[in-house]
Amino acid sequence: MNKNKKIKFIRWGLLALFLILITIQGFLHQIKGGGEAASIHALCPYGALEGLYSLIGSGTFIEKIYSGTMVLFVLTIIIALIFRRSFCGLICPFGALQEFFALLGKKIFKKSFKIPRKIDIYLRYLKYLVLLITIFYAWKTAGLWMSPYDPWAAYAHLSEGISSLIDENLVGFILLIVTIIGSILYDRFFCKYLCPMGAVYGLISKFSPYKIVKNQEKCVNCNLCTKNCPMNIDVANSNQITSAECINCQLCVLSCPKDGCLENRQVTKSLKPALTITMVIVLFFSGILISESLGIYNTLPAPIPANQTITADEIKGYMTLKEVANGLKVDIKELYEKLDIPENVPEKTRFKDVKNFIPEFSSDEAKDILGKD
Repeated sequence: MNKNKKIKFIRWGLLALFLILITIQGFLHQIKGGGEAASIHALCPYGALEGLYSLIGSGTFIEKIYSGTMVLFVLTIIIALIFRRSFCGLICPFGALQEFFALLGKKIFKKSFKIPRKIDIYLRYLKYLVLLITIFYAWKTAGLWMSPYDPWAAYAHLSEGISSLIDENLVGFILLIVTIIGSILYDRFFCKYLCPMGAVYGLISKFSPYKIVKNQEKCVNCNLCTKNCPMNIDVANSNQITSAECINCQLCVLSCPKDGCLENRQVTKSLKPALTITMVIVLFFSGILISESLGIYNTLPAPIPANQTITADEIKGYMTLKEVANGLKVDIKELYEKLDIPENVPEKTRFKDVKNFIPEFSSDEAKDILGKD
């Protein structure tokens, strides 16, 4: 195995690791609740963009968004300014999910399909439209309005079962299926056409000095760079790659059989693929570690002080019935009576899970009842 192939496998290994870790985190969130395990929204940079208006306007984060989400957002913006859409190509777990299904598709069909260019060129603008729509409604509602339509959120809730997904994330679940099937056929389907965060990074990357440069004299016209580009950029016929679509996955450089034909260029400095990948990952995770050490990286809500009373609107789905009673400063028996909860329902039952005992139970209706007192 040559050096470039080894780097390819290391990159895939890192993407697999990030996907596995975030999948475990999503599972833990469902098991332990938002008070003990971060939600997928708190670990996604886009959550910060959705909550930016609330933070600027009121100085508070919207539900499920914390300071750690803002840190991730800032770090990925910095990466986009220095290394273009490298977060998408080297770190993003949802991008990794698509890429692995694309590899499966290539094994099955022995090739990767392409949407005709006349259609593809217009479909690429869809993600910018999605970006505008999501920002508009996020700022208008001051909440994570997109959550039910988010395929990544649906993926994180797979452990809750199909019935729960259909009830709470039907559109997101459908989009997740479309993304998986689309990626099997077309590679990085969501990244190309629907990802609003990819649209943000693409716009910011236009200000980046980083680019991939081609040495025409060394080119042997094998076209492997274009064939291996998951974003379908025509690398073979370009002198330099500065497209907003480039996710800096390094696959074009690593697929080139001629050393020095394709080069990563940061201003005038040439960077090897291994160094580029290392610098992006170190920048991202060292930023998180530094933020943690400074006490500004937080992905969980602060515990409610024993002497603090909460309102019905502040009840979270992950809270147990006992925690709800304590927060509202009411007796647990009184809480059960107000909400018609049978005595056999354990006090440790999470508020959102009461419906497992009482199918007709609605968290929103229960909050309304408690809020009238």
